[in-house]
Amino acid sequence: MRNHSFYKTARRELTLGARTHLVGILNLTPDSFSDGGDFVDLDAAVLHFHAMVEAGAEMIDIGGESTRPGYIPVSPTEEIARVVPFIEKVRPHTDALISIDTSKAEVAAAAIAAGADVVNDVWGAQRDPRMPEVMAAGGACVLMHNRPAEEAGLGDVMLAIQEFLQCSIERVKAAGVRDDAILLDPGLGFGKTYEENWEIMRRLPELLAMGYPVLLGASRKSMIAKLLDLKDPKARLSGTLATTALGIQAGVDFIRVHDVRENRECADVVDHCRRF
Repeated sequence: MRNHSFYKTARRELTLGARTHLVGILNLTPDSFSDGGDFVDLDAAVLHFHAMVEAGAEMIDIGGESTRPGYIPVSPTEEIARVVPFIEKVRPHTDALISIDTSKAEVAAAAIAAGADVVNDVWGAQRDPRMPEVMAAGGACVLMHNRPAEEAGLGDVMLAIQEFLQCSIERVKAAGVRDDAILLDPGLGFGKTYEENWEIMRRLPELLAMGYPVLLGASRKSMIAKLLDLKDPKARLSGTLATTALGIQAGVDFIRVHDVRENRECADVVDHCRRF
């Protein structure tokens, strides 16, 4: 049972339980696993942003540093240079929520100042000690579970996720983040084995039992590639749609995807059967 009926940001609130919310993925990077280099051009990125909103995304997640396996870290200065001009360009022309995908408090603060609404940290506000304070200033966050690759396969994966995210929740709430401004993400593909990723999909209700809305991000990931033997990330749409349907059936309210229109149609069908 969720603690709240809304996910609230400073700009707007999203109702929980009535309709699945889609989060569109926009990587302003040359090396992301699926669409690296597709949107490094500012004008192309702006067009794609508005196309995803038109297709049914209510939040767009902006990334300036790849988090794929073996990624090359970039400096906060370079990351800011990738994301801030883009946010400043689109913000006056959209009511869609903008989330900034970063684990650096400096980048998150710059993005919020430019108009971002949500900080999405793949390390759950546990890597940069300043992040909880920045999240509180911004007003809303996504807390994702992560762990070093060498810890994958050790112990009960859902218990590890719950313990990690409970620590994240306590940190950001102590800094001033409202309880109704927190989203949880189990972090599929981050510090998990192939088997653990699918175990998480089967055990999503246990994560929802923590009382917070959940964001699921399986889109085009290697767990789908390995299962279906698909090397091209853009060929993984059918598998992605299956995870979207499974997640909604389990009670997930937010789905993070590359292909918005197709996932919107999938979500609408499952919502019609499940929620109405």
